[in-house]
Amino acid sequence: MTSRPVVWRPATADEAGPLADLERDANLVGLAHVFGDLPFPYDAVLSRWVLLLDDPEVVVEVVAGEAGLLAYVAHDRESLRHLAVHPDVWGRGLGRAGFDRAAAAGATRLWVLDLNHRARGLYDAMGWTPSGVTQECPWPPHPVELEYRLLGSRL
Repeated sequence: MTSRPVVWRPATADEAGPLADLERDANLVGLAHVFGDLPFPYDAVLSRWVLLLDDPEVVVEVVAGEAGLLAYVAHDRESLRHLAVHPDVWGRGLGRAGFDRAAAAGATRLWVLDLNHRARGLYDAMGWTPSGVTQECPWPPHPVELEYRLLGSRL
């Protein structure tokens, strides 16, 4: 990432592919210890992004770089749905900035893989906490997801 200012902008309807690409790139590095050699479910993730981009209740914002998307955040009025940063720019504040955007819009709930230590560290540092509610991830090998809530939220 260059020294240019970071600009978040709304994702466009034709960016489902780049969103799925970024999700794949971040997951293959950050969640390799969870999903191992299993193939990334690209077609299902792409279909989910098409639906999210068409959902008027969901806000999807991105940061674009010269070679593609660097970060995205997707949220509605209650939940942070998705957040990812390209591994090439980890540690530069994009995850925190995306997280702040969702929280500023009212998001007070999210789901995270129990074994996603990087994301959980960020959420803990931002004042969120596990609610004690869990569910099974839909993707094989179906790891446990934890619900996190913003302390003091009424959800």
